[in-house]
Amino acid sequence: MPDRILIYGATGYTGKLVARKAKQQGLRPILGGRNPAKLKSVAGQMAFEHRTVDLNDRAGLEKVLKEVDVVLHIAGPFSQTSRQMVDACIATGTHYLDITGEIDVFEACAARDAEAKKAGVMLMPGVGFDVVPSDCLAAHMKRRMPDASELTLAISGLGSMSRGTAKTGVESIRFGTRIRRDGKILSSKAPLVREIDFGQGVKKSVAVGWGDVSTAYHSTGIPNITVYFEATAQLEQAANIGPFLRWVLSTGPAQRMLKKKIDQQPEGPDDAQRAEGYSILLGEAVNEAGDRVVSRLRTPEGYSLTALTSLEIVRRVMQGNAVPGYQTPSSVFGPDFITEFPGCELEDLNSA
Repeated sequence: MPDRILIYGATGYTGKLVARKAKQQGLRPILGGRNPAKLKSVAGQMAFEHRTVDLNDRAGLEKVLKEVDVVLHIAGPFSQTSRQMVDACIATGTHYLDITGEIDVFEACAARDAEAKKAGVMLMPGVGFDVVPSDCLAAHMKRRMPDASELTLAISGLGSMSRGTAKTGVESIRFGTRIRRDGKILSSKAPLVREIDFGQGVKKSVAVGWGDVSTAYHSTGIPNITVYFEATAQLEQAANIGPFLRWVLSTGPAQRMLKKKIDQQPEGPDDAQRAEGYSILLGEAVNEAGDRVVSRLRTPEGYSLTALTSLEIVRRVMQGNAVPGYQTPSSVFGPDFITEFPGCELEDLNSA
């Protein structure tokens, strides 16, 4: 008998990676997706059961969800797929997990907190590299400085992206750089650039609209949040796109052209690249008095970590560790959750 787990989106790059890891860990999820041929092939390689269903087939989706207790939703971009799955999960009493990093998806799930609580369903988007390590780091910074009024998170070492991640980035062009100020999510009128030391000297870093602009606020209550990536030429170019070009690149024809180019790229990093890769995350909290604390977190490569964190959260939900309503990883599992994974090391660099 399969475990009462559905991994939906199992035919994509990350979906296949997570499914393989699930098999290695002795889990027996049901695999789901909308392409019957691809799904049958992936499921057959792992001897898993599978269910073919389109997210827009509400009746069919609910029928599948009634077979399981939790869904790990991996079919992005989640701006196009999350609502349908959340609707069906609330209707069937199924716990919802996904691996999004999209601010609007987090906010949409948070807005359904009361609805999910009434249904006894946990909504926890962002159970992969987006946003488990950074969310736990944010909660750790709040623990170190309970009166923090400003939080900066910075990320270095991001390698090549999967096609799905790249397409999500293309869709976010229209938003510009999103930050949180006085509790509200805003778009910065100008690029935000800062020098940040990730442990090997200062590196030029550029602010980005990462998921923590949403989740770190829900986890910590800190009203001012900015997320930076170590700068690359491509990232700097994207940050400096003017309003008119941003509008042009957000139109349907331009979006289709950009996504078509993405489809010509490799599916994602290969096994060797994942094995060699790692990321460094820096957290900085400042209070109104100007006191400052800084911590640094090292993690394995992002896609590899996504497989580990998402499946561990699935396992814990299956063990009964689900809290109904909208939740972030650190709000349920605590700031130290990330340090339970091999290759994750947290270091406090100073004291207030």
